[in-house]
Amino acid sequence: MSKKQKRTKSQRKNEITKGIFTVLEKEANKTYNYKQIAAKLNIQDPSGRNQLIKSLVQLKEKKRILEVSRGQYQALAIAKTSHSGKVDITARGNAYIISEELDDDIFVPYNKLNKAFHGDIVEVYVFPRRKGKKPEGEVTRIIERKKSEFVGIVEMQKTFAFVRPTDFRMYTDIFVPRDKIGKAQNGDKVIVTIYDWPDKTDSPFGKITDVLGKPGEHQTEIHSILAEYGLPYEFPAEVERYADTLDTTIKKEEISKRRDMRNVLTFTIDPKDAKDFDDALSFEPLENGNYEIGIHIADVSHYLLPGTILDDEAYERATSVYLVDRVVPMLPEVLSNNACSLRPHEEKYTFSAIFELDQNAQLKGQWFGRTVINSDERFAYEEAQHIIETKQGKIPSDISIREGAYSVSDNVVQATLILDRLAKIMRAARMRSGAISFDKVEVRFKLTENNEPESVYFKEAKDANKLIEEFMLLANRKVAEFIGKQKPTKTFVYRIHDEPDEDKLMALNGIISRFGHRLNFKDKKTVSDSLNKLLEDVKGKKEQNLVDTLAIRSMSKAIYTTDNIGHYGLAFTYYSHFTSPIRRYPDVIVHRLLQHYLDGGKSPKAEIYEEKCKHSSDMENLAANAERDSIKYMQIKFMQDHSDREFLGVISGVTEWGIYVEIIENKCEGMVRIRDIKDDYYTFDERQYAIVGERKKRMYQLGDEVHVMVKNTDLIKRHLDFTLVEQDL
Repeated sequence: MSKKQKRTKSQRKNEITKGIFTVLEKEANKTYNYKQIAAKLNIQDPSGRNQLIKSLVQLKEKKRILEVSRGQYQALAIAKTSHSGKVDITARGNAYIISEELDDDIFVPYNKLNKAFHGDIVEVYVFPRRKGKKPEGEVTRIIERKKSEFVGIVEMQKTFAFVRPTDFRMYTDIFVPRDKIGKAQNGDKVIVTIYDWPDKTDSPFGKITDVLGKPGEHQTEIHSILAEYGLPYEFPAEVERYADTLDTTIKKEEISKRRDMRNVLTFTIDPKDAKDFDDALSFEPLENGNYEIGIHIADVSHYLLPGTILDDEAYERATSVYLVDRVVPMLPEVLSNNACSLRPHEEKYTFSAIFELDQNAQLKGQWFGRTVINSDERFAYEEAQHIIETKQGKIPSDISIREGAYSVSDNVVQATLILDRLAKIMRAARMRSGAISFDKVEVRFKLTENNEPESVYFKEAKDANKLIEEFMLLANRKVAEFIGKQKPTKTFVYRIHDEPDEDKLMALNGIISRFGHRLNFKDKKTVSDSLNKLLEDVKGKKEQNLVDTLAIRSMSKAIYTTDNIGHYGLAFTYYSHFTSPIRRYPDVIVHRLLQHYLDGGKSPKAEIYEEKCKHSSDMENLAANAERDSIKYMQIKFMQDHSDREFLGVISGVTEWGIYVEIIENKCEGMVRIRDIKDDYYTFDERQYAIVGERKKRMYQLGDEVHVMVKNTDLIKRHLDFTLVEQDL
């Protein structure tokens, strides 16, 4: 008998053994004979029945099942074997079920998924665990579908069509009857909605609900990215109509209910291409030598009333989405770019956190409430940075957001310089307390009018950015403290960040040791100090983006919740999101709750708000994924025009099927497939984060520099493939 035949026979035996447990344990109080079990497992061939009988006898002798009476078998009284969890499908089509009920993820081969899709919540039966093996199982029930809409390519037949999903984790085509094809044509990229999956059909049935366009076209691909994550790219007409009916005029009666700060020096600092300005700073020196500094936030909650279709839409979106070429806003333009945008020389309703700080940035007083402001100036970060660096108010034309060079008043210059000095004191105090300084390089593109990428540049956080960041952090922290420290405890929405997983930090330490860095695990403070030292030491070095990325991945994810545990990364015991209600729904909730408590209201039930927090966290995650995909898409588009160039890159990831390489000069990342490296037969060494040649023992390891050229660009699948360029050794 050949090795292949032996292996096949062994596989059949294992499958039958698993099947026996599946049948018996599914209804553990029943007994079955071999014929009933064979029928359940659809075993009809003689060799299969013989193997079934042998397996039943062997399992009985090993006391793994009971023979209640002659030929009648029953499961042993065992621990719970079915669990619920979330499906995570891998690139190979198999899956892991992530269950909070178990310590280990459950491996499920593709033929045991039983119509479950990536992200679904399912019930999984766990087979009896074999010694030294990871738990395996089979999906027995789909509890909740993650989604029913998918993006794919239409393949027309004579009387029907198939839609081939573009998501590699979607393992089946979708059958579309003729009357549900709509206006789609062969080769179109579409959105298809699954409405049925009959028991005896290979493919689910679907209806084409939207035609996105031809694959590879810019608008098609950007809309595809949004659709893949279930994110809208336009507002429903009825929501737009409702927003247009809002009264956005500033009323004397409303002003009388607010703290009037229209005569206090106020300005905004934002990106030069910003369309909405949701925060402003005011500055006023006090007679006692201290400063009164206001953080003024657009009062979105004044216009966005609970129970309206506008509020429902904002809640569903939960966040604005920042793609490489556009913003998909949480609120319609009448609010986001007009009524709630703190534009200069316009009266605006705001919700403010106002602080008295001394010369050393020590807090001496605070006030929270609704205000009205009139911003005196609008600055871009570059302009504010110029003031900080030159200590002058003359803004040159090359960085001006106006039509030419201009000058600002001495009052504005002095306010900017004092705010910068106070911000640096506050930042230094945060670092001493154990905050982590993540200044990861952000990739940006200069685009033509037709959204073609001309060049790549990197967004850098300078003093002006950090000035705004520190005062926003101050407002967020003090609002959270103001509510969080009250007794009895009040329901509130916090932004929390758990401590990093120690195993992930150990793995990070193993990788960075290759570059001569290390972490100090003595205590919580030394971990954060050594992380900050690491992030500072790699600045400007070839491994910077790799180390920054891996360090961020070692951290827990920040989420919204009513259960406060503090924010590890910022080293704050209390932290919330108060400062961006135009683009984040949790900030709207925080404004509403804060005003409710300022008015003397009682604490509402936490369960309702916890559900809102989970939804907001989930939507934030989807938006982040869409943003990353849009950057990846534009990187591939950029590299299409550079296929004749050789690039120096750093190996940023290693897998069993190849190495990922990030180009140093533009941060574009692609894959060199292991089968395309022809000088040897390479295998994956997980322990060394490397692939190693069997004959020559040449190693390509995480962090190594390599030279690459573009082999293939695929805008539809968003794949970028490289080939290695051999260098003279």
